[in-house]
Amino acid sequence: MAKTVLEVRELTTRYITRFRESIYAVDHVSLKVDEGRSLGIAGESGCGKSTLALSLMGYYFPPLYYTSGQIIVDERNITGMDPDDVRKTILGNEVSYIPQAAMNALNPTRRVINFIEDVIQAHRPETTKREIYDMARERFELLGLPPEVLEKFPVELSGGMKQRTVIATSVILSPKVLVADEPSSALDVTSQKMVIKMVMDLMEKGIIKALVFITHELPLLYNVTDDIMVMYAGQVVERGTAQETVFDPIHPYTRALMGSIIVPEAGLRGVKLAAIPGTPPNLKRPPSGCRFAERCKYAMPECRAASVDLHETKAGRAYRCIIPEEDLRRLYKNEQ
Repeated sequence: MAKTVLEVRELTTRYITRFRESIYAVDHVSLKVDEGRSLGIAGESGCGKSTLALSLMGYYFPPLYYTSGQIIVDERNITGMDPDDVRKTILGNEVSYIPQAAMNALNPTRRVINFIEDVIQAHRPETTKREIYDMARERFELLGLPPEVLEKFPVELSGGMKQRTVIATSVILSPKVLVADEPSSALDVTSQKMVIKMVMDLMEKGIIKALVFITHELPLLYNVTDDIMVMYAGQVVERGTAQETVFDPIHPYTRALMGSIIVPEAGLRGVKLAAIPGTPPNLKRPPSGCRFAERCKYAMPECRAASVDLHETKAGRAYRCIIPEEDLRRLYKNEQ
């Protein structure tokens, strides 16, 4: 049985505005990633994906605050740890993070090797510069990056090369879990392909044990991850394998999301695109019932009456809807 390297239990985090209003961007989210597995997280902009990614670090900066729940990394609950201990022992060593617009994370006035020295010495101060250079050179070569990059300034690198450099640097200490927040965004198609291959190589070569890959493109996750979790308005609305979620979605939102994206995969080509009407709810004052109800064409009065739990199916999937799975599938079939 595979070992669980990352588990999140009922995690809730919020932003507090300058008017002291709470925005629950991550609302009772649970997930689990086993060793050797990859989890994709998808959803529209503003659904809570990036906030969840930041929350998984267990290291909070205002206006983001931890509210409740647990984040368990390799059997250790990091939510109860001192922030300085989290920074020294967890970040980079156990869990590493690639932020959005990662290509802008490099200091333009310093060479790449200097940036890597800062990362390693923050966790392993006893490491010499010679050891750091050898470690960086070996890691860059293993990931298909020329070692000459180490002596360059960021301005001398292309966007794709910067992105790959940040990824290589983020896993320099071989963390157990890598959280990648849209690592291929803002790149041309060729650079996207190289970045995605590099992320997949991290798993295949054993540099990382598990991957959490975040994007708004569901079809991309089909080619990168084993499992997919779909978020909407801070909550999980569906969870299943990549194959199931992309080709056989249960929740109306997941189905609508797939129907609004151009998909090249066989079996989904030629499907007419359809926009999702309306906008996500204001999380300062989220609706009491289903958060997708105002945009869902299958919504009934009961959907708006009370909160909806995440239901586990017999096949091991999960979805958040009061309509039984069999009835949803019947509705979908009648539309075809």
